[in-house]
Parts: sequence; structure tokens; C-alpha cells
Amino acid sequence: MTTKTATELERVAELFHALADPTRLGIIEQLRGGEQCVCDLTDLLDTGQSRLSFHLKTLKDAGLLRDRRQGRWIYYSLEPDAIAEIQSAVAAIKPRTNGTRATRCGE
Repeated sequence: MTTKTATELERVAELFHALADPTRLGIIEQLRGGEQCVCDLTDLLDTGQSRLSFHLKTLKDAGLLRDRRQGRWIYYSLEPDAIAEIQSAVAAIKPRTNGTRATRCGE
């Protein structure tokens, strides 16, 4: 069992902050199926391109997405290492119990 450093905790907070929006969660959900073009994401998420671009930038800046340009289109996909970081952080939330109960303050 290891305790995370302040830097590691900041990274986890950055990842969760990037996910803390319904539109961004929708983007992640759509990209679970594979790479998508911005034009397709705009239609799938029923949102404007400028709003979508803002959310894509937020996710990319957090390291959750990678992109590639093909002609005039930009395609986005999930960054597997960042997704693994999130999965690890969520798994670490499980309570660490050994069957004992905490005592009340002052007892």
C-alpha cells in the first residue's frame, strides 16, 4: 500500500477536474468506441463546434486525449495511459479496512 505524493494527487485532481462536466464525459463515452472526427462528435453530442472545441481542448490539456490531423479534419482518441491513471485512482478509493472501527474523538 503506497501513499501518493502531492504531485501525484495534483495529477489525479487535474484528471478528475477535466472529467467534471457532462459534455466532457459524453466526449469520453463517444471516444470509447474509437477515434472520432470533430465533425462527427459535434453531431453525436448535439453541440456547437466552438463549445465542443473548448471541451476537447480541456481534455487534451489534461492529457486525456490525443489528436491527429488529416487534411482539414482533426481526429481525437483516448490517451490509454491517462485512462489507466483514472482507473488506478478510482481503484485506490476503496476503503482500507482491517475490520476495526475507529474510536470516537476523546475516547
